[in-house]
Amino acid sequence: MAMQLKVSSIVCDGCADTITKAITELDPGAKVNINVETKEVSAETSASENAVREAIAAKGHTVE
Repeated sequence: MAMQLKVSSIVCDGCADTITKAITELDPGAKVNINVETKEVSAETSASENAVREAIAAKGHTVE
């Protein structure tokens, strides 16, 4: 399932790496693309959107 999320707490590439890791822990085959400037996360994953939102939040990030 493809999803687009706005994560307002992204400020650097380290944040992007943390979020990518959170998503790939749920689905190792997930394809994740993060734009640090626009704070947008695009993911192609078999995990549900709620699970992805919760995984990102568990790493301390804010999903809008």
